[in-house]
Amino acid sequence: MEKRQNLPVASDINHIAIAAGPINHNEESVSGKTQRNLGDVLAEFSQQKKRMQDELHKVIVGQEDVIEQVFAAIFTRGHCLLEGVPGLAKTLMVSTMAQIMDVSFNRIQFTPDLMPSDITGTNVLDEDEHGKREFRFVEGPVFTNILLADEINRTPPKTQAALLQAMQEREVSVGRTTYDLPKPFFTIATQNPIEQEGTYPLPEAQLDRFMFNIKVGYPTKDEEEQILTSTSRNEKKEVDKVLSAKAIINSQKLVNTVAVSPYIIKYVSALVRSTRPNNSESPEFVKELVDWGAGPRAGQFLIAGGKAMAAMDGRFSVAIEDVRKVAIPVLRHRVNTNFQAQAEGQTTETVIERLLKEIPEPEVSKFA
Repeated sequence: MEKRQNLPVASDINHIAIAAGPINHNEESVSGKTQRNLGDVLAEFSQQKKRMQDELHKVIVGQEDVIEQVFAAIFTRGHCLLEGVPGLAKTLMVSTMAQIMDVSFNRIQFTPDLMPSDITGTNVLDEDEHGKREFRFVEGPVFTNILLADEINRTPPKTQAALLQAMQEREVSVGRTTYDLPKPFFTIATQNPIEQEGTYPLPEAQLDRFMFNIKVGYPTKDEEEQILTSTSRNEKKEVDKVLSAKAIINSQKLVNTVAVSPYIIKYVSALVRSTRPNNSESPEFVKELVDWGAGPRAGQFLIAGGKAMAAMDGRFSVAIEDVRKVAIPVLRHRVNTNFQAQAEGQTTETVIERLLKEIPEPEVSKFA
């Protein structure tokens, strides 16, 4: 299979010595190259993230939390599910991110007649000049770095399953041959929350494959006026390239080195377990309002998201606030409320917010 090549740019984080072992905190020469300390690399990474935000805001107005959460998913090899009404620039946001990161981008508009081979690719029969026939694999749109799956709930389950398998395994199997997807690979899927006729809602087991469920809300009054002003002038803003495919992979390795203390592990475990109504230690309101809670994958994503938040802020280790910052997008699609919650006007978000207030931090003395 043809391998895609991405040319590096000057901003590549090329000096992160992660694959070979831990980063030394003192600069030293390794094979003629300078190995920088982790603090310097994290500071540079934080600056690059800010540059990416600044470039994105040339085109996108507001949506600070959405942008930060998508960045966090990308730097931890996660996938996102965006939910928002039409016209909130979800497609424009994702395509502009691909430009800033200097990676390939494909968009699939999901429809009820879309087949799995339409997204993964298929074998076609070719005949050469000598009359010899053989099958040749033609790649589908999933062979890209950033894939936008528009209205994923509009396509039948078998097509959804084909995409979700590619997301999880980062490979596509056709016949007896398996093809690796390009690196890095991210899927950002969208759903329309207000139009549900003729749709195929994603099952909970498949929703669990998404790291974040991100709600894209309406702009504020000032932001909407700014949007209307910029679009009425019909000006096309150009964005600069900040990263490359190689730099993104290095950044993922960097984020993975961020420290997670037993203190944070204990807090994450307590938070996730408290979402389960059959857990004896869960608060009473969870037992009354929740049908089922989050599984272990939620804890893994809370820690990964916390690492990304810490690294993007230029810090060495995860703090409780980093976990709390990603708790709602991680848990939103993993906690299911019941009819009593609906009758009381309680949503999944309000339940999670109550948990964040009620679940205490572990006692520091136990980790001294």
